Order: sequence, then structure tokens, then C-alpha cells
Amino acid sequence: MTIDNNTATSPSSFNELGLITPLLARLTDLQYQQPTPIQAQTIPNILAGRDLIAGANTGSGKTATFALPLLQQLFNEKSSGQACSNASKKGNYVAGLVLVPTRELATQVADSVRSYAAHLNGAVKTVAVFGGVSTNKQMLALRGGTDILVATPGRLLDLISSNAIKLDHVKTLVLDEADRMLSLGFTEEISALLAMMPKQKQTLLFSATFPEQVKALTTELLSDPVEVQVQSAEASTLVQRVFTVNKGQKTVSLAHLIKENQWRQVLVFVNSKSGCAHLASKLAKHDITAEVFHGDQGQGARNRVLQAFKGGEIEVLIATDIAARGLDIEKLPVVFNFDLPRSPADYMHRIGRSGRAGEIGLALSLIDYEDYHHFKIIEKKNKFRLEREEIAGFEIDESLIDPDFSVNKPVVPPAGSGKKKRAKKASKSESTIYQDIWSGSLKSDYE
Repeated sequence: MTIDNNTATSPSSFNELGLITPLLARLTDLQYQQPTPIQAQTIPNILAGRDLIAGANTGSGKTATFALPLLQQLFNEKSSGQACSNASKKGNYVAGLVLVPTRELATQVADSVRSYAAHLNGAVKTVAVFGGVSTNKQMLALRGGTDILVATPGRLLDLISSNAIKLDHVKTLVLDEADRMLSLGFTEEISALLAMMPKQKQTLLFSATFPEQVKALTTELLSDPVEVQVQSAEASTLVQRVFTVNKGQKTVSLAHLIKENQWRQVLVFVNSKSGCAHLASKLAKHDITAEVFHGDQGQGARNRVLQAFKGGEIEVLIATDIAARGLDIEKLPVVFNFDLPRSPADYMHRIGRSGRAGEIGLALSLIDYEDYHHFKIIEKKNKFRLEREEIAGFEIDESLIDPDFSVNKPVVPPAGSGKKKRAKKASKSESTIYQDIWSGSLKSDYE
């Protein structure tokens, strides 16, 4: 069964979803007014025991979608005396397993689950395990087993090898951001973990994109699943813009925009760990203090930087794609693509750090002529098209552009350049594309 939010009739309140009173009371505490489209369409199906494939924009309320019914199922079992009694005798059971791709997402999901369970009187135990920190505390937390385990695949395998936990009593498996886990190379780890779980279980798969690897996984794992594709209405609160700049002027353009708009909380994405430090050093010359966030940092350092950024103590955070998933920063006003992401899917996850939960957000990309073709691919894959704009005072210097990118004239290089023959072969559509990039008609009215 496939559900599309454009045609489906969805419940308009949490009271209509079949949730128990303690969970509804907690949602009231949190001032959740009404379910998001993905919550409305999937929670009743999950409570009914159905397998699920769900695709939705980031920031659409996905965690509550699986956390609320999972908490309800486990709480009801314990209240009725079932209480995973057989599993608890083993001492290291897991009833509900949530697999995530990053440490930050593991922490965030576990914190959200505990928050939703606030009125369940401690009946449902939740533990998060992930790499980058000592296993000792995690092993202690797992003593006696756990009802809900949120884990990254690698660390979970480490704990299983140490006999700290077993997966033979898993009743519900959640694969959160499945596409990201597979793209990060967790295919073998996931296969190994699946082999340790019962064949009969409920499986919930969430993925922003559905490449072939994810499609193969759904075919292998899920039984007669409900399929939900949601394009959240909240996505309209995020404004996307792309600015063309001269090669070598991205840093000065970035600094100008930050200062001109007096932004006090800006997340900037680059493609490498070394690029983080390099950009931070260059911004310092413009009197902008920035911190970095990447995988070479210890988990303690990452946590400190992230908390400082969330708390407004850091003005600019420069990060690799490790921050593109799992970071939930309330009311983050601006996200920049300083470097374009290598994967078109990661573009959506990057910009999804802003404009969350209905808040107004701004996602900006800086491109020079070498980025243009890749940005066209990003647009095509994600099915959108943005006007190319220029920043007042930083207009494109056409004399510095490769002749193949000249505007308002045929793509013909200067005499003697050796490129004339190649230029003549440029297609009409190619010429039109180049004109679209640098055409004065696309200049921004930004002041």
C-alpha cells in the first residue's frame, strides 16, 4: 500500500492517532499542536504492526513518527505483564533497535525518545551507543538489557562481540536515514547485524532518497510494507538562494554576507577536514571567529563545540558533511554551502539544518564557474531550479571567466587559444546554459 500526502486524508490531531494518554500528555507539554503529514500517515500503521518504508524531507518530525508508537508498544507490553519476560532473563536483551549513521544523530534520537517517555514513569529504558568514546560506560548502561537501543552499526558490533548485548529478541527494527548509512559504507555491518536478529520482526525504514542499495534492502527486509512519500508543507519555510562569485572570492563574499546581515549563528559546509581549518583561518582575517566540526575531533570536543554553537556562543561553525545529518539546532537562521556537496542527496540534508519545524530558514550556496555544472546536477536530482544571483559589489568579472563561460555571445574563444574547434561543437543548449549562469537578467537585487 502506497500513501501520498497529496491525496491521503490524514488525522488532524494527535488524539486521532490511537496514542495512549501518557504520550498525548507529553505532546501537550511539548506544545505539539498537530501531527505532521508523516506522523499522521504512519503512526496508526506502525501501531497496527505494519512494516514501513517512509521518505520525507528532513525536519518533518520523523523521530516522533517511530518513537511514539515504539514507546507505546513496549509500555503496553509491560503494563499487561508481557514485559519481555523471556528476554529479560537473558540480561542483555534489546526489544526495539534504532540504527543511525552518526554519533550526533544517535544522541539526538535517544534524547528525543527519553523526552517523549517522560510520563511513562521510567517503564521504558532507552540507551544510546556510538563510537568515539569509551565502551565501558556504554556496557554498564546495557547491564540488564534495554527496551530501546539507539546505535551506530560499528559500535553495536563491538558491543555484541564483547557480549554486552544480543539481538535475538529484537521485535522492532528502525533503520533511520538508511541511504546515509549505506553511502557511508555500513552495508557489511548492517548485513551482519540483520543476521543476528529474528526473521519475524517489524521493520521501519526511513530514507530521504532511494538509491538502488536502499531499494534492494527494502526488498530483502520488509514484508508487505506501507509506503509513504511525504513532501512536508513545512519545507516552504526554507528559502534557497544561489550566488555566483568570481573564482577565489568565495571567502570574501561569505564574510561580506555574514557582516552585512549581522548573522549571529551560521553553519557553513565544506568538503574536507583540512578545508574547515583553512576557511576558519581565512575568516579570521576578516574579523570573523569560527570553530570547526569534523570527524577527526574527539567526541568530547565535538560535543563541546556543538553545544556552544547551539547556545549562541559560536557565531560561525564550519563543518564537513558529518553535520549534515542528525543536527537539530533550534531556529538556525542560515546554512551556507561554501563547497557544493559531492552527493546531490547531501545537499538536501545540509540545507535541512535550517527551516526546521516550520521556522523560517535560509540556505545559501556560493558557486563559481567551476561549480556550475555540478550545481545543475544537484538541481536536476532534487527537482528544483534556482535563479543565479550576484552579490552587490561582488559582480562577476567576465574578463576572468574561461571563454567557454562567456555570456550574451557565442561560445568562441580568443584567436590562438586552440579552443576554437571545440567551441564550435558546443550545443545550442550548452550556450543557453552558460548565458543563464552569468546573464545580467539574473543579477540579485540584494542590497
